Amino acid sequence: MSYELPAPERTYLRGLAAKQAEYAALPVMDERRGMWRALNDGRPDAQPPVIIETWTFDRDFMPSSVYRCESPAGRGIEAQLLRNIRQHELIDDDHVVPRTFDIGWHLQVDQFGGLTIPTESVKDSQGVNTGYRFLHPIKDLRRDLELLKPAVCHVDRDGTAAYRAFVEEAVGDILPVQLVSGVPGNRGLTYAVVVLMGMEAYFMAMYDTPDLLHDLMAYLRDNALRAMRWAEAEGLLIPNDDGNESSSYNFSALLPSPDYAGGPARLCDLWGSANSQETVGVSPALFHEFCFPYYRDVCEPLGLLYFGCCEPAHPFWDDISRLPHLKKVSISRWCDERFMSEALRGTDIVFSRKPDPNFLSVDPVLDEEAWAAHIRETLHAAHGVFTEFIVRDVYTVHGNIDNAKRAVEIARGEIERHHDGP
Repeated sequence: MSYELPAPERTYLRGLAAKQAEYAALPVMDERRGMWRALNDGRPDAQPPVIIETWTFDRDFMPSSVYRCESPAGRGIEAQLLRNIRQHELIDDDHVVPRTFDIGWHLQVDQFGGLTIPTESVKDSQGVNTGYRFLHPIKDLRRDLELLKPAVCHVDRDGTAAYRAFVEEAVGDILPVQLVSGVPGNRGLTYAVVVLMGMEAYFMAMYDTPDLLHDLMAYLRDNALRAMRWAEAEGLLIPNDDGNESSSYNFSALLPSPDYAGGPARLCDLWGSANSQETVGVSPALFHEFCFPYYRDVCEPLGLLYFGCCEPAHPFWDDISRLPHLKKVSISRWCDERFMSEALRGTDIVFSRKPDPNFLSVDPVLDEEAWAAHIRETLHAAHGVFTEFIVRDVYTVHGNIDNAKRAVEIARGEIERHHDGP
């Protein structure tokens, strides 16, 4: 694939790169790196950082009006630079503006071995594709399980090198171009189940065809591990202790592993993540039978683990607490904060709080007193526990980005007054 960048776009992008580099060099960025390291390394001076995820409300945060590039290649670079710049200028949370322009490997991971899954989507009242559904290929586990094949993985090294050379020529003298990697392989095993067969069929299979469901979970576990170990064997893994996994930054001295000798990383040198949002409606006993053994296996090779998303952790804590290398656990709005704070107190596992997004997304004007009380409630519950705040699943701020910035300011004020660290 060839990349083309018109001269005016190149000049414009170099200006954006210079602005990102300027922000990345601010003293506050080093302070934030130190904040994340203190938290992740379990130091007694750790303070809770605050992050607001923006990609879900891009209709407000990154509307089409902010873009100037028309070429596909230019638009891709522009989007990455603008997101970092606007996060700092408009929200000023504990996002760390990177000193590099990060690119990933050109990877293809076909997790079902050639099986395609069509989707249908609908637009919301503002014309944004929000609702969607999968057209599930598995209608009957007895008949259709044979449709699933081993995962097929491919890396385009030449394509990756070509894109890296293109970006380096455009902005590399201002922002060094850095190759980064996560951990391939879908460790959201129950998400894959729902994609394949749907939620109702999944739940019914626990009673109607439990042996076949175990076969399906084993297949998904093996495919995830296949992709993970393939990337490791191919030398595609890169230490991620100085970046982020989702919005929870990974800055830490705990990784890579002490015996890491440089060069390609191993799975044990990396942060990774997993979640099981789809099992919010099952009992702890069913989670233990149909989920825990498979999640344990796919998380075992990792160095450190962030577990969870929007699902409540407390009903399944007996199992989640036994996941290998657990370092952070998501505490969603549906989670029993006090139960989880008691469970985590005295450990170095981070209480990764996901505040209620409705404060930012329902009313056009932020209810500042209610938001402050919401943050205080978490701080009081999680006293003596390593804590971070990750605001996510905000799908609109009604055009008022100031609400997000003000929410950060209020949260920081409450942390300053009420945080009781470990």
